[in-house]
Amino acid sequence: MGKKVVHEQPEVKAESAPEVITGEPCAFCHQKTLTLMDSEMDVPFFGKCYLFSMDCSSCGYHKADVEAEEEHDPVRYTLEISDEKDMRIRVVKSANATVKIPHVGSIEPGDASNGYITNVEGVLNRIKKQIEVIRDDAEEEEDRKKAKNLLKKMTKIMWGQEKGKLIIEDPSGNSAIISDKAVKEKMKK
Repeated sequence: MGKKVVHEQPEVKAESAPEVITGEPCAFCHQKTLTLMDSEMDVPFFGKCYLFSMDCSSCGYHKADVEAEEEHDPVRYTLEISDEKDMRIRVVKSANATVKIPHVGSIEPGDASNGYITNVEGVLNRIKKQIEVIRDDAEEEEDRKKAKNLLKKMTKIMWGQEKGKLIIEDPSGNSAIISDKAVKEKMKK
């Protein structure tokens, strides 16, 4: 029996303890139950990042973003997902970025958009959750069937049974797919 080779992702390290401010007024419910948090992280092959978040314990409001310390040009990353191991590839997504899985779905930036640091599996799970909501809320059987088929496709991609593509386009340049497999292109400003 051969050895199983595991390709580990470099660890994302917190530079300092997060700064937390509690009891701030929420812009939506106006209760003094908003918690602000910011922290620094060092993401290998990307650099120092700042993570910001706001959470209201009264109304559930949440907003998060990630910014790179260095300024970057607008960027598009494309990753061919061909193997279950690709699920562990590190992803940095800013609130300004658009995430696309061709022929499946996308996450568009907007007021409710969040930035985060995750991996390919985490991004795909977010899109799966969107599709599950569409499936569960659909009034037409045809719409439910389309959503079920998309969920099957996503599962096959995640299990390495079908190829897929992950595209991240970010006009702020604060996003990245951290892998030699990812193709990085400059976007027009």
